[in-house]
Formats: sequence, structure tokens, C-alpha cells
Amino acid sequence: MRDLLDVKRDPATLCVVEAPVDVMAIEQSASFRGHYYVLMGHLSPIDGIGPEQLGLDALCERFDAGEINEVILATNPTVEGEATAYYISERARSAEITVSRIAHGVPLGGELEYTDANTLAHALSGRTVMRE
Repeated sequence: MRDLLDVKRDPATLCVVEAPVDVMAIEQSASFRGHYYVLMGHLSPIDGIGPEQLGLDALCERFDAGEINEVILATNPTVEGEATAYYISERARSAEITVSRIAHGVPLGGELEYTDANTLAHALSGRTVMRE
């Protein structure tokens, strides 16, 4: 894994993940040069896990301090992960921070006939325009 303390990393770009293994997965792609914020979980009111339990106040303080220009939400595509991403996006937008979500859908090299209907529906709704 590349050195996460590398000074060439952009401290104003923050990727929010649920667990340390998510950092490792993204690092293997060698495509992200910012900093990470590891939540150590996701919002789950039924389990008594709210913003306070995830330490989201500390994250929002960084938003309000003007340290962050962009937040990339890389939480899991589960109900809890989506709720967590939505909560963080609302807080980041209120601080006028650019917010994006990693793409979800058909995996590279995957075949449509083996992809489940929910994944295909999500991929179709999140489609992008082809670039020249």
C-alpha cells in the first residue's frame, strides 16, 4: 500500500469510508490522492448508532473550519451506507463543499446476464454521458 502520509496527497480532498479495509481496497486502485476519513461503521438507528457514535461531529467541524474542498462518499451501497452518505452530504453541502459519490453498478469485466436486477437498475439510473 502506498504511504498514506505522503505529502503529495491533497489534504483538501477527503474520501469517507466505513472501514479500514475500504481504504485498502481504494489504495489498490492507485487512483485516489487525497486523505481518508474512516467512520468505523455506518448510521443504524435500529442498532442505536447515530451521528454521535460515528464521531460525525468531528468530521463536520473539519467541514466548518474550511479544511475540506471536496468530499467523496465511498460508503457501502446498503440502506445504512446510503443513509450515512446522505447525512454526510447534507452536512458538507451546508458548508459549501463539493460532494460526490463513488459509482455503483456493473463491475468492469462483468456480464449483464449475470448481474442482478437491483444492480442493473442502479447502474441505469446512474449512467453517464460518453466522452469523446
